[in-house]
Amino acid sequence: MEEVKVIELKESVFADNDAEADRVREDLKSRGQFLLNVMSSPGSGKTTTLTRLINLLKDTYRIGVMEADIDGAVDTDHIISQTGARAIQLHTGGMCHLDAGMTRTGIDSLDATGLDLVFLENVGNLVCPAEFDTGASKNAVILSVPEGDDKPLKYPLMFEKADVVLLNKIDVMPYFDFDLDTFETYLRQRNPGCQLIKISAKTGEGMDQLADWVRHEIDLWRA
Repeated sequence: MEEVKVIELKESVFADNDAEADRVREDLKSRGQFLLNVMSSPGSGKTTTLTRLINLLKDTYRIGVMEADIDGAVDTDHIISQTGARAIQLHTGGMCHLDAGMTRTGIDSLDATGLDLVFLENVGNLVCPAEFDTGASKNAVILSVPEGDDKPLKYPLMFEKADVVLLNKIDVMPYFDFDLDTFETYLRQRNPGCQLIKISAKTGEGMDQLADWVRHEIDLWRA
């Protein structure tokens, strides 16, 4: 009887994606373009944060945005109307994440030639997007105060993949049972080296610090 051949599909999928992600990064690096992959759960404030951030940076950098959702174009319309940045909508066809191939397709469709900085607003959830390398230069994770201080324990991979964690909606912290020290302890257990920036995308608190972080990372990327 012929021996059954077992194919580890998940391992193969990730390996293929990682190779494509490396190629995407190399292409971006050769053009001096910085891609920031922004991940979070729905309602954490990704689009509001990007809107404020783009308006702080658009006089210095030529900016493009890729908005990924299962359906709809609400976020893309908002970005264009509120910032004037070049933006496109990516529909995932029901998939809960973007992979490197989808990212490359988005960059090509965005016509990123001449852009300095591209934001990828990934599909809203704290699980799937962390599993797939998009080829981004850096990964940002947004957690909002109402979501609770225990999320690094519940969704470890998401926080392990983060280069910067943005704690959003700090203006409402007095009204929620959110312990900042507990959150920082859990975060450092998962990712001791990531940058933590506390912001309120609504009021603008902390956004200048975030803009400075982006500028610094772009300079390092281009060095």
